Amino acid sequence: MADGQTVIRLLLSFGKRPVALLGEAILDRYLKGHAVGICREAPVPVVGLQEVHEAPGGAANVAANMAALGGRVRFVSAVGEDGYGERLRTLLTAQGVNTQGVLPVPGRRTLVKHRLRCDDQLVARFDEGDGGPIDRKSEQALAQALMVAAEDSACIVISDYDLGLIGPTLQATLKTLRAAGHVLIVDAKRPARYRDLHPDLVKPNFAEAAGLLAARDPGGDRVVFVRGAEGALLAATGARSVVVTLDRDGALLLGPEGPYRTSGRAVPAAYAAGAGDTFLSVLALGLAHGGPLPAVMDLAAAATDLILEHDGTVRCGQEELIRELAGQGKLLRDAAQIGRAVAQARTAGRRIVFTNGCFDILHRGHITYLERAKALGDVLIVGLNDDASVRRLKGPDRPVNGLADRIAVVAALGCVDHVLAFAGDTAHEPIARVQPDIFVKGGDYAAKALPEAPLVEDLGGRVRILEYVDNNSTSGLIERIRRDLKTG
Repeated sequence: MADGQTVIRLLLSFGKRPVALLGEAILDRYLKGHAVGICREAPVPVVGLQEVHEAPGGAANVAANMAALGGRVRFVSAVGEDGYGERLRTLLTAQGVNTQGVLPVPGRRTLVKHRLRCDDQLVARFDEGDGGPIDRKSEQALAQALMVAAEDSACIVISDYDLGLIGPTLQATLKTLRAAGHVLIVDAKRPARYRDLHPDLVKPNFAEAAGLLAARDPGGDRVVFVRGAEGALLAATGARSVVVTLDRDGALLLGPEGPYRTSGRAVPAAYAAGAGDTFLSVLALGLAHGGPLPAVMDLAAAATDLILEHDGTVRCGQEELIRELAGQGKLLRDAAQIGRAVAQARTAGRRIVFTNGCFDILHRGHITYLERAKALGDVLIVGLNDDASVRRLKGPDRPVNGLADRIAVVAALGCVDHVLAFAGDTAHEPIARVQPDIFVKGGDYAAKALPEAPLVEDLGGRVRILEYVDNNSTSGLIERIRRDLKTG
């Protein structure tokens, strides 16, 4: 894991130089509603439509991600001369993307993916629009737009969904630009198409990497399989470096700066939409601004983790990512990370202290409490209730600060070694994973009344109650603010 300050500095540099992006623009449409009955014509639900959401998709999502991360992106693509194409251009412009190179093609329909969701269940996806090669005149116009976009750009990024946009004229233009020394990053359904351009970096997913090797899924350890095929993948892509994304198994860098691997998360398919686009966006911006590949990959993994918390096509913003990175190295995201942190502490003979709470608006009482908790041992791990459990415990107006903000603030305290989040109304689940030597709670509890106490003792730990600092509580602070506002 790269140093947190290093990746934050890299992230803050993203707007210094523009990046040229070439690829297929798609409009993602999400139609959401509730089942209002069963259709007479077939045993399918009748969906009462309540919401329609539109977002840039395909390479347009890469462009939108780059802009959200503070990048200056010049997008080169084609849309139809229709309402969908106009809406897609409007969406991109509103999100800060330079769309001068997004050209309407006469007689062509914009690529659109419609997803129908009924009561949080994806019912159907129906696609429309024209793929396949575009006419020669339009491709020549795109080639000229790419030359303009690349003129003083830090790099050229290709996001090729194999939908026919990049034909012979654009291939020749890319060859010319590459010969002129432009940095080239490729994410393509068929990466071998760009082998003769010898890209600086190619980013296939596992299926695309296996296709390059004419191999099937090995059915075992994919990381071992990919590492063993390093030479073959570099040769098949012609690239200096290859980053293979492995969804739940993270991503693996091969080449002069590898091997290097980031962690991943297993999520439902609906939450993984656009994850590869986000990863590519950070990779491209990081390389364009001189970041070392391992640090760039850590940054890309952190951004991807954030969008995996949402379904549909979403983007990771620079400010949101900075808040996340403030807790990098302290935040324990999953059971594996918790296990590694605990094992490391145990091996070093260090006593583990665990406490939990909402920690909504951090005040002097919280800080004093956490400092005293740390003094009882060597490693302090703080469990934070997620937003849903805070609402159940504290009421519908809480939390005032969302989970990401609370994690960043608590992780910034010097006395806190690790932070984790949990969903339950009690801390049984994290306690079972951490198995603390000491479990600490505030003075408004009695040790015997704590629901977690029997579990802590069964695991060989002790329960300690610490007195709160007088007149300091989040609820009291919120009430005083409300009272002051009324009388102010």
